[in-house]
Amino acid sequence: MFDLLAGLNPQQIEAVTAKPGPTLIIAGPGSGKTRVLTHRIAHLIQQGTPPFKIMAVTFTNKAAKEMRERVERLLSGELRGLTIGTFHSICARILRREAARLNVTHESSSKP
Repeated sequence: MFDLLAGLNPQQIEAVTAKPGPTLIIAGPGSGKTRVLTHRIAHLIQQGTPPFKIMAVTFTNKAAKEMRERVERLLSGELRGLTIGTFHSICARILRREAARLNVTHESSSKP
């Protein structure tokens, strides 16, 4: 098993090992935010949290793809049920899934 804390500084270790639940990570450019978030996700899964109970939200598709790939590398495999995406993609997925319960219908965006 890979040591997820190796090479992290004390603040990063604190963020990675924070108790399970919503966690807000605020840090500047180049401070290792993506590394901390991906290691935290891997840590939670190693500690027994099912992947389907984890959601990581980011701003760009590129960042979401990078996060998913890093977590898969850390844990050596595809993680079914893990939600990593942009605000837009995650909200769109939720709305599509819950549309019937919300009595919402899809309308084509090509109509004026």
